[in-house]
Amino acid sequence: MHVKALFVGAILAAVGPTAFADLIPTADGIAVKSADVATPHRGMTKDQVASQFGAPISKVAPVGQPPISRWEYAGFIVYFEGDHVIHTVVSSTPAPASSAPATAPAAAPAGESPRPAGDSTTSAAAPATPSG
Repeated sequence: MHVKALFVGAILAAVGPTAFADLIPTADGIAVKSADVATPHRGMTKDQVASQFGAPISKVAPVGQPPISRWEYAGFIVYFEGDHVIHTVVSSTPAPASSAPATAPAAAPAGESPRPAGDSTTSAAAPATPSG
């Protein structure tokens, strides 16, 4: 029982800024009040989660042994051990902005190299001078 409580505590501490839960005191310690958000259940495979909930906003690569990975959705995060769900954390905020795809700067037109900001030179080439 203590290992399970430590595991839940570690998960909640890791995502503390984004996860909020109502804790209920019980005779055995504490329990987490169920949220009204549909989330994957323990034991589901990654394929089942993707089929039921769609593609996640971001996937975090596995870490450690056994490999623990996570998928971030708007409203909840799913933790996997290998290919199976071991825990889901409901968050009160959408997934972090860092998981949104970054936009690349506009490419320079063909034949031109990018110039630093503030460079006011024109792209016209200098006239060729006769070599003599």
